[in-house]
Amino acid sequence: MPRHIRDLLRDLRKAGFVLADGGKGSHRKFVHGTHRTLTAIIPGKDGDDALPYLEKQVAELVKRAKLL
Repeated sequence: MPRHIRDLLRDLRKAGFVLADGGKGSHRKFVHGTHRTLTAIIPGKDGDDALPYLEKQVAELVKRAKLL
């Protein structure tokens, strides 16, 4: 069963990402608090199922944020 968008957002926030200004429609932009080059665009509502590519993208960003 795929994870929900809210789970991915929780992972990003725990890794130090914050919601940035901007985003269009249902898309939200997150940037890392200290490393502004790490960004993520998250589409969808909180209750939507996350697509596999999005889960991989968030996992990779969280991993990179922990290494920095």
